[in-house]
Amino acid sequence: MILVYKQRGSTLLVALVMLVLLTLIALSSMNATTTSIQVVGNAQFREEANAAGQKAIENVISSSAFQTTPPVPQDMDVNGDGVMDYTVTFSPAPSCVSYTPADSADASIPEVCRGSAGMGTLCYWTVWDVTAVVTDLHGSGATSTVHQGVRTIAGLNAALTSCGV
Repeated sequence: MILVYKQRGSTLLVALVMLVLLTLIALSSMNATTTSIQVVGNAQFREEANAAGQKAIENVISSSAFQTTPPVPQDMDVNGDGVMDYTVTFSPAPSCVSYTPADSADASIPEVCRGSAGMGTLCYWTVWDVTAVVTDLHGSGATSTVHQGVRTIAGLNAALTSCGV
């Protein structure tokens, strides 16, 4: 007696179900990878933009002219390939946040700030808020804003006009 099983096509059906499951797993993995690459790209942009903003702010505050003249926009090449990557604007213009008279006994102030005996100091310590807005030049339209505080010494005239002493 020979047993005959009626299993025609069941192997094919199981194989097709497994193939569909493997395809779904592969598609899910590809989507996860694409999302991860986008996250890493955004993180890289943020770090590069912050570096460009910091570099532009350092350029601005290296001169005391920012206290009286709004800084001009700067184009930055962060990777050294000769192609400008970001543009940095300063909006709003740097603003004086606070001021305090410099102590004439303070050894760190310039000699020009020391008044004659009994006259006190001629300079003020001023604290500034500098805001840099960084924009990607490669068409993504992404922007980043960097704030930097800076404390500097200013003469009486500069303090009067900039900080309202």
